[in-house]
Amino acid sequence: MKIIIINGPNLNLLGKREPDVYGSLTFEQYFIQLENKYQEIELTYYQSNIEGKLIDKLHQVGFEYDAIILNAGAYTHTSIALADAIRAITTPVIEVHISNTFARETFRHHSYISPVCTGIIVGFGLKSYDLAIASILD
Repeated sequence: MKIIIINGPNLNLLGKREPDVYGSLTFEQYFIQLENKYQEIELTYYQSNIEGKLIDKLHQVGFEYDAIILNAGAYTHTSIALADAIRAITTPVIEVHISNTFARETFRHHSYISPVCTGIIVGFGLKSYDLAIASILD
């Protein structure tokens, strides 16, 4: 089984950015924990701050991977293009957010990508990624 985690803008700053909201681990440190826990799957990771590169990655993997876990960051609330890219591919996509977006600013309450994703996991910290993988394997 092949699963890719795709992270969007500013998630490269995990461990430094607002640790009270996002925690103190970098995503790379957390990804090692996921790899150790889920050794039976081929787990890969991609991050970009650029919307077009995220779309390119979805196009690249969206017909050959078993699942995509996508944390589109702020693009969740602005990008019709990302929603169109998800709609265009056949691989199921799970939307993930580290923080509870509904407990934050009002503009974060709307997601353009939710309607085209298989499911949504919000607000469980980095464990949100673990929960997404577990749901894929279930």
